[in-house]
Amino acid sequence: MPKISQKGLFMPQSPIRKLVPFAERAKNNGVKVIHLNIGQPDIKTPQIALDAVKNNTIEVLEYSRTEGSETYRNKIAKYYEKNDIMVDASDIIVTTGGSEALSFTIGSIADTGDEIIIPEPFYANYNGFATAMGVKVVPVVSNIDTNFALPPIEEFEKLVTPRTKAILICNPGNPTGYLYSKEEIQKLAAIVKKHDLFLVADEVYREFTYDGREHYSILREPGLESHAIIVDSVSKRYSMCGARIGCLVSKNQEVVKTALKFAQARLSPPTYAQIASEAALETPQSYFDEVKEEYVARRDLLIEELGKIEGIKIGRPQGAFYCIVELPLADADDFAQWLLEDFRVNNETVMVAPAAGFYATEGLGKNQVRIAYVLDKESLKRAVNILKEALKSYIG
Repeated sequence: MPKISQKGLFMPQSPIRKLVPFAERAKNNGVKVIHLNIGQPDIKTPQIALDAVKNNTIEVLEYSRTEGSETYRNKIAKYYEKNDIMVDASDIIVTTGGSEALSFTIGSIADTGDEIIIPEPFYANYNGFATAMGVKVVPVVSNIDTNFALPPIEEFEKLVTPRTKAILICNPGNPTGYLYSKEEIQKLAAIVKKHDLFLVADEVYREFTYDGREHYSILREPGLESHAIIVDSVSKRYSMCGARIGCLVSKNQEVVKTALKFAQARLSPPTYAQIASEAALETPQSYFDEVKEEYVARRDLLIEELGKIEGIKIGRPQGAFYCIVELPLADADDFAQWLLEDFRVNNETVMVAPAAGFYATEGLGKNQVRIAYVLDKESLKRAVNILKEALKSYIG
């Protein structure tokens, strides 16, 4: 029989989606599954974006420009200007989701066998993108005891080799919810300039920062023009995950020109989704104010309820809508599957994302889960109660 590629064999499973068959089986048996595993917001998509698709007068659904429509990119540039990020349309490539932006970025800056340093835990698909490109992820460990703050810069220095091409961060972080400070960004800026590396920032959760904290983009840092690459997306900002529209942003025109060649190979980003995304840029600030207020209330409720469970550690999110929880058990993968297969409270159970898949270092995160607080407060409260009762039963 023909053989599968080694790359395919090494491609990691998603810790977020790999338990789906068990959840579907539970649902087919009449069990209500409360999803804490995936960052799919329940917030309504801005009506202006939905109406733009519904009311358009397109008669031929044509290709768009490879880099995205010029009007949309100009409006994205104005959006960034409002966030004190000074770029223009020529610095932007519209992509099919932030995932494609990251894939184009890695393909543009790294060759097979090259290395990218990433603080872990990190968004699980970074492992997948790197594997697909033949690039090695070199993790630098952050931990729950420091709330996943940036590791000492000396730890990054130790990992830099002739094959190192970039440092990649997610800010605010998925899965931790940690928000890097201006001072931490400046420390990273200093090291990438010292070693002539790229600094890649996944900034898709920019709007969601809490407790009076401000998001500081890497493109606001002076002197990083040749080094900085932003990965962005409409998915979480406007609760438009299904649109699959993102962008790559850099003032380094060699990066943009190279990424454009990858973009040409996939022809163009989706036209209808660009129409919706362009309209979404007109969303009033009040929308984001209300969403932030809701997420803060959910976070606070989640932390309060989790705090009633004996023996766990909780990372306190400062942004995004994720929380890492360390459980008093050895194998969160087994626990997560057991929840779906064997445990019920009033015919309900919960689905969590085992956190080991958010690490590159073997063995780390095995007793942790990621919780996405993208549900209403009543559902969150029930979900945490189920977790509490489940731990009692599972541990004995």
